[in-house]
This record gives sequence, C-alpha cells and structure tokens, in this order.
Amino acid sequence: MNLDDALHTFIAESRDLLQQMEEALLRIEQSNDDADTINAIFRAAHTIKGSAGLFGLDHLVSFTHVAESVLDRVRSSELEFSTALTALFLEVCDHIGMMIDHVVQSSEPDPAASRELAERLKNYLAPAEKPAKAVDMPVEHERPFNTIGGGRVGTDNWHISLRFGPDCLRNGMDPASFIRYLGTLGQILSIATLTDAIPNAAEMDPESCYLGFEIAFQSDASKDAIDSVFEFVRDDCQISILPPHSRISEYLDMIRDLPDKEMRLGEILVECGTLTRAELDEALHSQSSGDELTAIGEVLVEKKLVHQPVVDAALEKQKTIKESRNAENTLIRVDAAKLDHLINLVGELIIAGAGTSLIARGAGMPELLESTAVMSRLVEEVRDSALTLRMVQIGATFNRFSRVVHDVSKEIDKEIDLVISGAETELDKTVVERIGDPLTHLVRNSMDHGIEPAEVRMARGKPARGTVRLNAYHDSGSIVIEVSDDGGGLNKAKILAKAIERGLVQPDAELGDKEIYQLIFEAGFSTADSVSNLSGRGVGMDVVRRNIQALRGTIELDSTEGLGTVTRIRLPLTLAIIDGFLIGVGEDTYVVPLDRVVECIEVTAASGHDYMNLRGEVLPYIRLRELFDVKGRPSKRENVVVVEYAGRRAGLMVDRLMGEFQTVIKPLGKLFGNIKWSGGFTILGNGEVALILDVGGLVNLAMGREEKARHGLYAVR
Repeated sequence: MNLDDALHTFIAESRDLLQQMEEALLRIEQSNDDADTINAIFRAAHTIKGSAGLFGLDHLVSFTHVAESVLDRVRSSELEFSTALTALFLEVCDHIGMMIDHVVQSSEPDPAASRELAERLKNYLAPAEKPAKAVDMPVEHERPFNTIGGGRVGTDNWHISLRFGPDCLRNGMDPASFIRYLGTLGQILSIATLTDAIPNAAEMDPESCYLGFEIAFQSDASKDAIDSVFEFVRDDCQISILPPHSRISEYLDMIRDLPDKEMRLGEILVECGTLTRAELDEALHSQSSGDELTAIGEVLVEKKLVHQPVVDAALEKQKTIKESRNAENTLIRVDAAKLDHLINLVGELIIAGAGTSLIARGAGMPELLESTAVMSRLVEEVRDSALTLRMVQIGATFNRFSRVVHDVSKEIDKEIDLVISGAETELDKTVVERIGDPLTHLVRNSMDHGIEPAEVRMARGKPARGTVRLNAYHDSGSIVIEVSDDGGGLNKAKILAKAIERGLVQPDAELGDKEIYQLIFEAGFSTADSVSNLSGRGVGMDVVRRNIQALRGTIELDSTEGLGTVTRIRLPLTLAIIDGFLIGVGEDTYVVPLDRVVECIEVTAASGHDYMNLRGEVLPYIRLRELFDVKGRPSKRENVVVVEYAGRRAGLMVDRLMGEFQTVIKPLGKLFGNIKWSGGFTILGNGEVALILDVGGLVNLAMGREEKARHGLYAVR
C-alpha cells in the first residue's frame, strides 16, 4: 500500500464524512432526540479522528477528540442538541474541513482558531471530563507491548489477532500507533507480543516487520468500529477480530489461518487472559462431546459473568454489521481522472471507427462493411457504459443547500424551508461539479430577493415561513433543474424601468414578459434598493448565465407577481459524447444533436418568409446558408430539419441530409469562443471539422423572429 494513496483516500473519505455530518446536524434541528442521527454525527467525528491518528495529524486528532467527547455526552443523554450546540457543531464541521484543506496543502492551520473553538466545546463537558491530550494512552495501557497477563481479565472481551505484514514499516506505518489508537475505543487488558517470525540476525532485514500481537480487549464498540482502526494496513496484514460471544470453532478457524501453525489454542487464549484454563477446558470438553453450538458467550452467561441480553445484542449487532458490509463491498472508489481518461479514449475510438466506416463504404466490400457495423455497435455499447460510470445523482449537490438555507435565513432574519425533489436524477459528474456555484447564487437570490419578510407574507395571506424548492428531472435528452420560491415574484415594471434608466432598452421598446425577465442577466443589473452582504451590487446573474452557457445549457425565468418565481436551467446530460445528425450546407457540414431532431421534410426552395405550414401549424425556420453566410447557390429542393427544444419547435433549412453519426464534442478554443449558434465542434471520419449546432439558441432565434413578424399578419405557405 502506498502511503500517498492512503492519505488521498483519507482526505476523500473525510470530506464525505463531513458532508454526512453536516446533513445530520441540519436534520437534528427538526428532531434533536433521534438516536440514529446522533450516532451518525458521532461516527463521522470518531472515524475522522481515528484515521487522522494513523497519519500523525495530532492537531486534528486533539481537536476532534474534544468534539467527540461532547458528542459522547449527547449519546448518553447527558446533553441535548440545542440550537446553540447545533450551530457550534456546524462551526466544528467547517473547522475540520479547513484542517483537512491544510493537509492537502501540506500547511499548518492556525492553532488559535482550534483553541478558541475547543474551549467553547469544553464548556459542554463536566470539569472531570475535559480532556487533556487526545493522543495520550491511558495509564493502564502504558506498559511494554511484550507484557503478558496483568491480572484476571475475564471472558467478556474481544480477542484481536494481528500479524503485521513485512512491508508495514516500508509503507510508513507504525504498528504501535494502531494499538495506541485501539486504546481510545476501550481498554486493552493484555497484549502478547509474538516474535517467533523474527529470523536470525544475519538474515534479518531492518526494513521488514516481523511482529505479531494477541490482544485481549474490552470495549462496547462495534466490530465495525474496531475493524476500522486497521483500515490502512488491512492489505498488508493478517487481522482476526473475534467478539466475546465467539464459538470455540471460530477460535480454531483463526488458529488454523495463522502463519505460526505450532501455536496452540491455549497459548493464545490463556496467556492473553481471554479465558482461564478452567473455562477453556470446559469449553473444549463441550466441543469435543459433540455440542457444536456451545459458545463462549454461553459459558459467560452460565457462570453469571454476563447477562444473556448482552450476548443477544452482540449477536444482533454482528449480524447488522455483516449485512451492511456486504452491501458496501459492491461499491468501489475510482479516481475521477481515470474515468476522464477512459472517456477521452472512447472518444478517440469513436473518431477512428468513423474513419474506418468511411473507408469501408468507399471500398464497397460486404464483409468489411459488416465488420465495421459490428465494431460500431460495440463501440456504442462501450460508450454508453463509460458514460454511465460518470453519471451521478444530483441529490448530493442539492443536499449541500440545506446548509446554505440554514445559514442565510439566519443572516437575513427570515424563516425559510428548503424542499428537495428529483434528487435521484442522474447527470454527468462534470456537470454536477460545475453547476454548484450557479445554483448557490440562485438559491441565495431567491431567499434575499424572492422571499418576503414574515410580516409582509402574513399580510398577503401567506404562511410566515417561506419555501425554496430545488427540483430536477429529465426532459428530451436534457436535465432540467428548477430553483423556485413562493415569494413576491418579479416586478416587471421595476425591471423595465431600471433597464431603461441604464440604457439597456429604448423607452418606447415593446418587450414580452420573458424578454423583460432576461434583462436580469445583463452585467451589472440589479433592482435592489440597498446593498447587502448577499446582493445589490449587480454582480452574479450575468456570471450565472455565462456559466450555464459554458455547459451548453440555457436559463430562463417564469414569474407571477405576488406568488413566486421559477428559474429553469436546461443542461445536456453529458458533456463528452452524443449521437448526432449530420447535415450539409454548400461544402460545409454541421451536426445537430440527434435527440433534438423531430423529423425531416423536403421542400421547394423559396424566399421571402421564415415560416411554413406544418400540418396546420406555423413552423418558423432558419436558413443556415444565410445565417452562416455560406457561399454558392442553394439546391432546387432543400430540406427542413424540424428540431425541438424546451417544448418549442423550429426548422433548420439545409441542402443535404447525411444521416446519424456518433459525435465527440470538443470545446471551441478561446479564439473561437464568441462564435454564435455553436456548442462546440467535432472531427469527422475523413478528418474534417464540423460545428455542433446550439439548437436551443437557434430555436430561440427562430421564435424571436416569428414573434416580431406576427404583428404583420403575413400569409402562411
């Protein structure tokens, strides 16, 4: 195991745990006595503390230990999660995240901030409980690891068998640190250090580890928690953990698996104090007499050393842990960079396959055509599988806004609830990563601009608590994300007046509702009467639109004054590979995303109008030859490709229809970043470059022309 890889794993898992901790803290405000939620918060802090100890991050261990001590009092019902304590632990969560960031940057955090927060936490501890140093080992554990015995231990104990692998030291792991941390979960009653594996001095490798330990351990921790102590050395070591109720047969299985085969059961159990000689003899006698069900736990109950409910609870806990671990074993963590590399390779494979198919069609060989068809189908399946690996649920992104709503509502002194729906909707990981900032701005705007103060809401017959909603769903090959609120809605007159004042529109301009709403996205535009920490400077909404457009998406607003506003973002499911439809205009080739194509119609070339009669409905269309200034004469019979976006249809008039084509989307460079009506480019099988058309922008262009021409009441042809 590589230490750097282990540290990266620790950082990634710690951030996941902090996210879970934050979500649990926000839930606890609604139900401060929910045991499962409290335990989830405790487990997150406890796991981060334990893992940090393995990497020598003592400052993180010490700070988290104080937080863990307070959480332990909450678990034991000595404290309740009040509003103040919840707010404090949200700060703790942020501070631990900051300390993790310093680990990434290989820098030291400000110790004063840790001390100040730790002192506030210690106010929730009884004087005798305030911890001195989290990484210190209790006095009863401070003895050499080769000590055996130490008094009667009793049988209500865990037994842990460790054989550290030869590469443990080479990988930067200290066996003693794992045992020290084990002591924080309970009481190490006895340790037997095994040195049988040490070779003669002449044969010994000073960088190899030859140590083994047999440990009698008393703790009320779960097996999962004890097992997590050895998370980072599991691949290099042989570890067996037997709970107090383990059967003699389980001990025998453990012995058979040990590398030192000559060790007998008694030498382990008796010398470590796990069992007395008499108890072991009695248990072995029961085993040899054919009673296969005799267990250590039953011996304890019979001797009145432990109550039967304790054994039953341990058995049930073990069953639950085993089931949860089986579920976890179906998942694997993969570096995102590896997935990106895979997607890039699949993209290059698609381009190469298109070139092969082109050659096959030119050669006219049936066998070659059949072979390339099979290859194309397989490449398509590989593409779909690879893209599926990159798909993640948007729920994790949505859940982050619980904290945003919690903090901002207190800052602006409003009572606001967040309602999430469509959390299971999946989209490309890259889209998820880049949509966070625009959504944050929209949510904060809804809270600051949209939701009215409580007294205003009540005067309007609304509940005092406002609601912000996040929703996601799939629609025609796109994902739609909605941010809505039940606030006062957009004031069209105020927006238009502000736009006229700033010279964005002419005073006599006649604008529709959607055109007025779109003015909000102009740079520097704001209708706020005063500047606050959240808004009023005219910065943000133009950046939101720019970021959405960079993802090949669109954003639009719907609002009803007095009732609320809906901001609707429409994005592609993936940024990498799509099915395309090739069209030709003159000598140029363009690609339309296939999921946007409704149908194709052959028409007689004509001029004068930008609309046609499509089965009784007006269909506006755009001549791509004119839009892109393509030279040459159009063909006598042209084709209209009917496309659809956001429930609206328009036509694209082209010269040729060239069929379906798997398309690898590549972004335009900075030099061509301002080209309109294009969402990127692709490389064709013959090596030529084709622009991928921005269907959303073209539909909006066509609809805008149709709106302006409608007042002329022209005839439909």
